[in-house]
Formats: sequence, structure tokens, C-alpha cells
Amino acid sequence: MNQVGLVLEGGGMRGLYTAGVLEFFMEHELYFPYVIGVSAGACMAASYLSRQKGRNKRVNVDLVSDPRFLSFRNFIARRELFGMDFLFDMIPNQMVPFDYNRFEKEKGNFVVVTTDCQTGEARYFEKQELGKDILKILRASSSLPFIAPVVEHNGFTLLDGGISDPIPIKKAQQEGYRKNIVVMTKEEEYRLQKSKWSGLFPFLCRKYPKIAPLLAQRYRLYNETVDFIKEGIKEGNVLLIQPSKELAVKRIERNQQKLQDLYSLGYKDAKQQFQQIQLFLK
Repeated sequence: MNQVGLVLEGGGMRGLYTAGVLEFFMEHELYFPYVIGVSAGACMAASYLSRQKGRNKRVNVDLVSDPRFLSFRNFIARRELFGMDFLFDMIPNQMVPFDYNRFEKEKGNFVVVTTDCQTGEARYFEKQELGKDILKILRASSSLPFIAPVVEHNGFTLLDGGISDPIPIKKAQQEGYRKNIVVMTKEEEYRLQKSKWSGLFPFLCRKYPKIAPLLAQRYRLYNETVDFIKEGIKEGNVLLIQPSKELAVKRIERNQQKLQDLYSLGYKDAKQQFQQIQLFLK
């Protein structure tokens, strides 16, 4: 157990699958010495690491119908589909409080992946760097290009970590965690396709030219990472948890029943693989 890491993919509202998996883990007191997450995966991990059972569901299912959470009204007013102030300030500080103290005192490392707009490289923030800025870093990791503004932090200009390191399995291995449980939000046969808008990326990203080629080639990076994970499974170094069936849930999804179903699927899949997980941890 001490040598096994937990790697969490992003995926917008598809992160409810990860929330269901982590809820099962919490119920069974299953925690890891190293957790690394991207975007929605990192957000779900924060409540998991602060031991707040049910919080991810309350935030991402119960509140999603609020237009401040996700709406075109947000985009018209602030050029962001997701209400970032609502998500990373009002909710965690007022409506469904995040337990900062519990998060701080729990052992183990937590790494949040972001993308540095100036260099085009992944920038990793570890738990000791997060402190009271954790919500700001989670916001940066979740700031999708074109639908959320960049986040400025300590001289860095940051965007969604999924641009540069969509499933950070290699980072976990570099940190000494040869064996990892990986939670993905896409089903087994999924492959990311080249964006039909890739020709516009240089224009759309002209302020941050390092980002355009990353977005254009993101499908290659993603698919190569999936292949790397599959090789790890064959070698016995990776245990993969991913949706056992396809559910029609988009990255930008407001249908509460669909989100609840995805959450329940994550919980169910983790439960069905629990014996396999226990063997993997030995």
C-alpha cells in the first residue's frame, strides 16, 4: 500500500465517475500515500483527501442546476461557461464548506497538474505548496481553454493540466510509485480524435503561442498515454478503473439524473473491483 499511487484523470462533469469511485474508497478507508489529479480529478480528490463523504455529490449533482454553476449566462457575462468564482469560492467557503484543516493534517502527498501557458509544460503543485491556495490551484487545473480565463499565481500563468499531462501516470512513476491505480472517466474503447478546430488554435491562442501546438497534438498525447497505461496493466504495474459501460454524459453536462447515474456507476465499478484492488495493494 505504501508504494501504490492513485492517478486521476479529468473530464469536466464526467468527473462524477471518479467521485463515485472515491466515495467507495472513503467508505472502506482506502487512502493512498500519493494522489495526483488533473482538472475534475484533482477537484474530486480534494474532498476525498479531506475525508468529506458525500461532498462531491452535493457539489456536483445537487448544485449543478444553479445557473451560477454552469450556463451560457456565465459565458456572456464573464466568458466562462463554468462559474469559477461560484465553484472555487462561494461553494467551498460558504455553501458546502471544504475542510481545510482536515486536508492539511492528513498524511500523504497530493499533486495537482496545471499547464504553464508561457512554457507549454506541465507544472505540478505538491501538497506543501498548496496551503490556503489550494482552491486557486484547483481552479487553474480546471480552467479549460476558451471557456475559462487563465489563472495567475506566483508569477505563473496557468490553464487546465489536461492540456500537457492528461493522465499523469508517468509523473507518479517518476516520483517513485511504480505501481498505480488509475481512474479514467472514458470507457475502454475511447480514443481522442483530432480537433476539427486545430487550424484555428494559433489564432485563438496568439497570446500564448506555446499552447496552440499542445492543443493541436493533444489527441496524440492522450492516446499514447492510454497505450502506456495498457502496457502497465500487462506488466502488472497498473490497475485501471474506468466506466464499465458507456453513459451519455458530456464534459459539459447539467442533467442531474445523468450525473447521478455516472456517480453511481463509479461507485459500482469500484465495488466490483474491490477484491482485485486489495490483491493489487499487497
